[in-house]
Amino acid sequence: MTHEFKDIVHQGLSAKKQGIKSVLASVVALDGSSYRRPGVRMLILENNQMVGAVSGGCVEKEILLQSQTVFKTGQSKIMTYDGRYRLGCEGVLYILLELFQPVEAFETAFSKCIKERHAFEIHSYFTKSEESLDGLGSFVKLKETTFSLGNPFEAQRENLSVFKQTLSACSKLVIVGAEHDAVQLCKYATLTGWEVTIIAGAKDAKTIENFPGASEFHAITPEAIDISLIDNQTAIVLMTHSFANDLRFLVALKETNPNYIGVLGPTKRREDLLAQFIEYCPDVEDAFLERIHGPAGIDIGSETPQEIAISIIAEILAVTRNRDTISLSKKSGKIHSNS
Repeated sequence: MTHEFKDIVHQGLSAKKQGIKSVLASVVALDGSSYRRPGVRMLILENNQMVGAVSGGCVEKEILLQSQTVFKTGQSKIMTYDGRYRLGCEGVLYILLELFQPVEAFETAFSKCIKERHAFEIHSYFTKSEESLDGLGSFVKLKETTFSLGNPFEAQRENLSVFKQTLSACSKLVIVGAEHDAVQLCKYATLTGWEVTIIAGAKDAKTIENFPGASEFHAITPEAIDISLIDNQTAIVLMTHSFANDLRFLVALKETNPNYIGVLGPTKRREDLLAQFIEYCPDVEDAFLERIHGPAGIDIGSETPQEIAISIIAEILAVTRNRDTISLSKKSGKIHSNS
């Protein structure tokens, strides 16, 4: 959800510079089940525009209505939305509404945190009762500095509940390859909110303009790749359509710690690739080999580049979140864990 919060911050700060007030809505508690879990947020602008969503679309109109008193009074409040009688979701949402008005120093600190890919914390103080209390509001902890997002008051906070959330760096996808299927994977990954880096061949004529949504583009040899681009929040997909180049890139990446490496092509190609890779790198860690998945993607009968992209993204999500890829209709118990 980091990319959603990043977008909210960007839109909120942009509105503030234009003299437009905004209200931050945060789901801080849930009794029962709902479309999304605590920690999801949206932003309501004074001109009634909304950024993000906290449900499938059914709660947002009520949030827009309830936010009007926050715009008028500046006082944070809790709203309760009982979905048992309106949605059939069998849950009661507790949503904190507060003015979004961080100090100027927050923008610089937050941008640096995102760029350097650090985790950060959000603490939201609330009560399940709908009475107005001093101290309702959210704070962001960026390394050693804590910033209030809205209400700076701290009185009576000892009487409030607190929802604490740690947000990691944005999920990142490094696509090694620049053919048509790489363009499609870039598009779908961008829609998912991931930061996308394209690694093309040194002599490739493509540019970043050929990859809508990509944040970085590098036309380099495998040996010139900057492995500092890769952290444990990064997935990599090798799709150069050249066995030799895939092998060279795999060798260049052997000291990295991504959470997923996907290899395009049939099983036989993967086996040949790994066999030669181990010959070149006999001391490679088993943990690195275990991150390699090929053919990349899950079996959904994909045929087109777009369908293959969906398959690969689904597998990356499943692997990074330690999920078995089964139909939800065949899953017993809760969809989401309580963590």
